[in-house]
Amino acid sequence: MAAAVAGYAFAPQGAKAQSLFDETYADGEPLDLGGDYGGGDASGPSRPRAPLPVGAWALPVDTNLIVEDLLLPPTAFMPAIFDTYSLKAPEEAFNPLEERYNDKWDATTWADRAVARDSRVRAFVQEYMIAHPELVRYNQATLPRPPKEFKMTVDPEQAKIHVTEFERDRKQMLTLVGEAPPVRKIHWLKNFDASLQFSQAYISPNWYQGGKSNLNMIANVVYNVKLNPAYHKNLIFETYFAYKFGMNNAPEDEVHDYNISEDLLQINTKFGYKAAKRWYYSLTAQFKTQLWNNYKVNSDVMTASFMSPGDLTVGLGMTYAYENPRKTLQFNASIAPLSYNLKTCLNDKKLNPKSFGIDEGRRTKSEYGSSSELTLRWKLAYNIEYFSRLFVFTDYEQLTGDWENTITFNINKFLSTRIFAHLRYQSLKAPEVEGWRHWQLKEILSIGFSYKFNRS
Repeated sequence: MAAAVAGYAFAPQGAKAQSLFDETYADGEPLDLGGDYGGGDASGPSRPRAPLPVGAWALPVDTNLIVEDLLLPPTAFMPAIFDTYSLKAPEEAFNPLEERYNDKWDATTWADRAVARDSRVRAFVQEYMIAHPELVRYNQATLPRPPKEFKMTVDPEQAKIHVTEFERDRKQMLTLVGEAPPVRKIHWLKNFDASLQFSQAYISPNWYQGGKSNLNMIANVVYNVKLNPAYHKNLIFETYFAYKFGMNNAPEDEVHDYNISEDLLQINTKFGYKAAKRWYYSLTAQFKTQLWNNYKVNSDVMTASFMSPGDLTVGLGMTYAYENPRKTLQFNASIAPLSYNLKTCLNDKKLNPKSFGIDEGRRTKSEYGSSSELTLRWKLAYNIEYFSRLFVFTDYEQLTGDWENTITFNINKFLSTRIFAHLRYQSLKAPEVEGWRHWQLKEILSIGFSYKFNRS
């Protein structure tokens, strides 16, 4: 009966038989089995019993024929999971009607039967996914894979180590671990960068070319805080705090043991509300001063001190903000047609306020005009960063501009090299050095220790 079921399941297309014993086709020709399988009726001559045909060829009845591997396994009807697409899958699929498989369906050909079964399942699943792609809900590449743990036991008698998979009780783990805490949103992105860089040279007193030993040191501290745009897409709120301090020994200065080459405290803040795709209505502010007293070489004449000079600029206008998808380039442009500038010279007893653009006899000066600020932060490589800031203020009578450029080469986590160039322009500044007139330039090349911290 198993052979009969198999033969009926794979009968050639177009067979007319309603039952295997009514009429069967062999090689396209009808084969009349008769009621007694003898090939005739009761009145006709008797013929030898014909073999029972199975499919398109005649096979003798085999009670050991295995049909399980000729049918699709139950796993073929599970939810479809897309893993790959093969152009050869339909061609290589097993066809039980082919003559090359006639003698491969017994108990000794289990390997051939397994290969044929898998081939037929692959063709079936692929044709199903092509015909009904909307029903394929899973993809093998994106399915999660549970982690596995293993435990080892030592068998001292056989000197072997047995490795078995460690299974946990899910209910017990839930009672021990409990529910996971909710994920906290990070509303503020913070970046901290500090560096201490120096250069040193020793020259013996009898060096044939002469010269003096010197030691230079410069410290940079930068702290930046901004509102996370992932949760606040319509707002800009950013504050930038920076302090630079540079000092060097003064072998040529007979009055002072050291000179201050850099002393700048700068705070920039910006608040904006989105107006268009990358444009924001914005309020910007910038404050600059120094902390220590500074003097001329070989003199007690003071050139600057705390809040002398001091500079505060507040502007109202628009800001354009852009960041590339890779987050390696950030560009901001703030234009403030309505701006206010305040200059201070609190130490008017030792300093001349006129050297800072303040009227004689006064300690402060207020100006109204326009201001602009452009910032560019570009990560040129994984260890090279470029930062540039251009700030301009004008009261429509005089113009003041600062252009700062910094290139940082990060050697490793704690060592870096930095090139800093600061170009300044003052339209009404009286020239003190022949050839420079209104332009001023400061350039520093340093190497030393650095430390960074960021939460972004």
